[in-house]
Amino acid sequence: MLWCFDIVKDIKMTSVLDVANYFLCLQDIDAEDFISNLKMQKLCYYAQGFWLAIHNVRLFPNDIEAWQHGPVVPELYHKYKNNKSDRLPISEGFDQHVLSKKVTDLLEDIYQTYGQYSAWRLRDMTHQEPPWANTVKKRETIISDREMINFFKTRLA
Repeated sequence: MLWCFDIVKDIKMTSVLDVANYFLCLQDIDAEDFISNLKMQKLCYYAQGFWLAIHNVRLFPNDIEAWQHGPVVPELYHKYKNNKSDRLPISEGFDQHVLSKKVTDLLEDIYQTYGQYSAWRLRDMTHQEPPWANTVKKRETIISDREMINFFKTRLA
């Protein structure tokens, strides 16, 4: 019966706040390069992009917008904006078991690959990638799922 539970959890869309909190659980609390708001934005962008490329559906429902410093999930930005460039806190009461194994596996891969980079390095990387660059070039705000799928499918191993 456990497999039914996993399928139901995979069908239910994940909250961007749960994704953010999971990333915060993965960071080394003693590390010099911690997760700031800017870095969190980029990690969530990569998570959404790869999930879209693999599953053709969003990981979380929020739009990702092309802001001056790269892709941003506005709800997440506003939650953490008072932290400025400081380390983000994990939300009290966060239960990582709300995320399916499929989701946590992807988030761990994203963190292992991109978590090693500074916030500003990730910002620069996203500026070189078509989803953000094309959206800005077209003077649009929302980075489309199609842009992300097209780009991230080229990044799958």
